[in-house]
Amino acid sequence: MIDRYTRPEMGRIWSEENRFRMWLEVEVAACEAQAKLGRIPKSAAKIIRQKANFSIDRINELEKTTDHDLIAFVSCMGEYIGPEARFVHLGMTSTDVVDTAQALQLRDSADLLIQGLKALRVVLLRRAKEHKHTPQIGRTHGIQAEVLTFGLKLALWIAELDRNLRRLQAARETVAVGMISGAVGTYSNIDPKIEIETCKILGLIPDPISNQTQSRDRHAEFMATLATVASSLDKWGTEIRNLQRTEILEAEQFFAPGQKGSSAMPHKRNPMLAERVSGLARIVRSNAIAAWENVALWHERDITHSSVERIIFPDSCILLDYMIAKFTSLMDKLIVYPENMKKNIDLTGGLIFSQRVLLALTEGGMQREDAYKIVQENAMQVWNARQKGDFSKDFKDLLQLNPQVQKILKPAQLLSLFDLKWYLRNVDGVFKRLKI
Repeated sequence: MIDRYTRPEMGRIWSEENRFRMWLEVEVAACEAQAKLGRIPKSAAKIIRQKANFSIDRINELEKTTDHDLIAFVSCMGEYIGPEARFVHLGMTSTDVVDTAQALQLRDSADLLIQGLKALRVVLLRRAKEHKHTPQIGRTHGIQAEVLTFGLKLALWIAELDRNLRRLQAARETVAVGMISGAVGTYSNIDPKIEIETCKILGLIPDPISNQTQSRDRHAEFMATLATVASSLDKWGTEIRNLQRTEILEAEQFFAPGQKGSSAMPHKRNPMLAERVSGLARIVRSNAIAAWENVALWHERDITHSSVERIIFPDSCILLDYMIAKFTSLMDKLIVYPENMKKNIDLTGGLIFSQRVLLALTEGGMQREDAYKIVQENAMQVWNARQKGDFSKDFKDLLQLNPQVQKILKPAQLLSLFDLKWYLRNVDGVFKRLKI
């Protein structure tokens, strides 16, 4: 799947190369902050900026001895810098670098995810407007209920997507926080001003307080947000999958010439993209659980979170980015069948208009319980007949023959209750309220 990944930018953010590059940026920025505040020579900071580099192979070689990746990295940097390397990592602890660099990766990942959701919104908005007035049966408990429009269904998704955009922007701000506070977070060997200046250089907000790590509730919030976005995609994918069922077939994933849905059954056209999105959402949600488990660390620091985060952050960011891209493509090319939507609306012989009849009888003076009984009895006659293959019975026709109904509703009044336009009269207002 990843070798066909459509957005390599996210993969690059979480590459080993970029992880070390972010470490380098934090170390160099801290040196520049030290120089600006007169803690080290400005000439040294300039040389460090010019010469700082690393080799992944050399880091791996050094780590065989140090058994500590950050120490191996700093030693490797020093080999490139020369004598001025003595000013690197002054008063800092490993997590000052690791957590701050990770904040850069999470921030950049959030930016890409936000960009992806905005692109999806453009597609959803186009399809919602396209089918703003396309009648479709609404279903509750999987059973036909009343008429809405396919555009209204997509408008609901847009509103949910907008909430996810706000959540993701808030989560971005929560994790775009740096720390340079030294061992156990007391600034005992580094001035707090260094942290402020370093974060300014890196475009991060200084953490108001940290111990030897940043508090992992920040990261749990980020991961919970990713899980929420994934769950929305899962929800929408599940709807497309249901609409593509042979018995419904109101919408369908685009099926390219030569594409195959089954190795055994040549007729199959499966909703594979929607299924893939739904499946991957389970991984993103499970990774959120791991992030919550990371919140409770021992005292001022342990590293139980570290190994977990090396998996869940890149995996979840890359997976969600992939899911957004695939679902955007799915919706962009989605085949919609208004004729089948109309056929499904007519499937029950008018039963879906039962509430309008109930209300009309009640408004005409009949007790609600009596009206409900009459409407239900006639509805069940139609329902039972159709289950036996008898499609001759029609709900409206039965009601027209009912003496109790005739007393309250004239033929023209009864006929007007079966008008689809009644259900669509507020669609424009909903779109206007959503400002779409």
